[in-house]
Amino acid sequence: MTEQEFKVLDSVTNNNWDLVIFDCDGVLVDSEPLAALAFHNVYARHNMPIPDGTVAKGVGMKQADIIRLIGDLTGHYLPDAAQDDIWPETHRVFSEALQPCDGIAGVLERLKTRSCVASSSSPQRIAFSLEKTGLINGFDGALYSSTMVKRGKPAPDLFLFAAEKFGADPARCVVFEDSPFGVEGAVAAGMTAIGYTGGGHTYAGHTEKLLEKGAKAVYSSWKEIENNIL
Repeated sequence: MTEQEFKVLDSVTNNNWDLVIFDCDGVLVDSEPLAALAFHNVYARHNMPIPDGTVAKGVGMKQADIIRLIGDLTGHYLPDAAQDDIWPETHRVFSEALQPCDGIAGVLERLKTRSCVASSSSPQRIAFSLEKTGLINGFDGALYSSTMVKRGKPAPDLFLFAAEKFGADPARCVVFEDSPFGVEGAVAAGMTAIGYTGGGHTYAGHTEKLLEKGAKAVYSSWKEIENNIL
């Protein structure tokens, strides 16, 4: 751990921030590979097979933007009616296999700063994910979805919305994000972004992409954060 990384996270855990904002998918819950499987299953049912890795290109985006991206990349544009199949299939695979990111429960128990969730997923999916993994009580209902704002990540709208709800100065907010789109949005909101690459969807060059978008530090496990900072 570098001195800069230590100072960034030490300030988080010692209550020097107004608000800590967590992305949900890939940060609190290890959901991205399962979410991608759900997309693949739904598209396959409608005779629109998509290549492996396609969904990953949209990690951090809201569902409508991912569907649009898949169409642009593959030529397969899922009909509007078929889009209603995505959440039931996601719910099914999450029910079977969703787990919290390793070590995050301890981090949430230790954290004294006010915190919330700001995710590109729907309110229904955020709540289910946190309930399934036992993390829901850590946020007192402060769960914010891209459906609540005009523009999803990488726009800053969702992060600014969360800060406004808490009366927090964006400059005194820190955001934990796993996606380049999320980091970009946090930086655009004037917040400090910290990258997390401990999810099952991480890839070669993940850290570098988060740093390129403006993350102040990047960590590969919550255990590392807990062991070295808390």
